Amino acid sequence: MPDVKPVPRWLRAANRAALAMSRIGLTMGPVHVLTVPGRRTGKPRSAPVSPLTVGGGRYVVSALPDSDWTRNVRAAGHAQLSRGRRREPVTLTEVTDSTLKEQVMRAYPREVPRGAAMFARAGITTSPDPDAFAAAAGHVAVFQVRPAPPARRNQPDRAAAPRGGTGA
Repeated sequence: MPDVKPVPRWLRAANRAALAMSRIGLTMGPVHVLTVPGRRTGKPRSAPVSPLTVGGGRYVVSALPDSDWTRNVRAAGHAQLSRGRRREPVTLTEVTDSTLKEQVMRAYPREVPRGAAMFARAGITTSPDPDAFAAAAGHVAVFQVRPAPPARRNQPDRAAAPRGGTGA
């Protein structure tokens, strides 16, 4: 894996713009908003993600496995996935099987080409090529996304509406 470059300065502004567009019902390509309870405060925290489908399963990838949204997902295990005005309660399970992580990462450049280019520019992968992504599988966090069970769907959720902020 290449040396990871610092997170680009423009990324925070781009994330905020994606969140603002989602709040007014606009969509941007494959980008969804993942809203998860903060691990310390319980307040809803939102981050743009690009789900992809591999082998019939849905996944999201965190290029920065220690980012706030990733740590919040690990703590909560559930969230809300939104696109435009459509919202879906989901559960997220971190993928630990290295073969499955490689399959998901290998599919990422095909499924999310703009995201793949950003991974390469940020130094997460050596290039936006499937083999480079598979090689980086051990250095990212991959979560499987499933619909929340009916009991979770009927309960009020703190992660009900996308809001600004990316912290815990």
